[in-house]
Amino acid sequence: MVVQQTLTLGTRGRGTYEITRQLQDVVRGSGIERGLCHLFLQHTSASLIICENADPSVRGDLERYLSRLVVDGDPVFEHMLEGDDDMAAHVRTVLTQVDMTLPIVEGRCALGTWQGVYLYEHRYQPHKRHVVVTLRD
Repeated sequence: MVVQQTLTLGTRGRGTYEITRQLQDVVRGSGIERGLCHLFLQHTSASLIICENADPSVRGDLERYLSRLVVDGDPVFEHMLEGDDDMAAHVRTVLTQVDMTLPIVEGRCALGTWQGVYLYEHRYQPHKRHVVVTLRD
């Protein structure tokens, strides 16, 4: 059996947004007990990450590191049609990921104790983001 659903998620701008609960709700609602859950984010300036969900300073540290690694408005960038964060957001996406596959065990994504799934918005402005969730038993 294959089940597919698109999650539409609103962001408030750059930062991480935990989507674990929404994802687990889709898996639980599918009735699939064992299989695979594939996520695909339909955007080039945001990404999906698995990160620690117990201490928010981990995600803050990640943001500070990426801000140092990929500087908004860096003069090396030619593509800045939508502002200083435009090309930087694309680079951040390439360095992270827009898809992931998780095992489904006992009717839920088999995440570790301190793992959460996050939408990582790389733009400063709020956006609507779409994650296609495909489940297969």
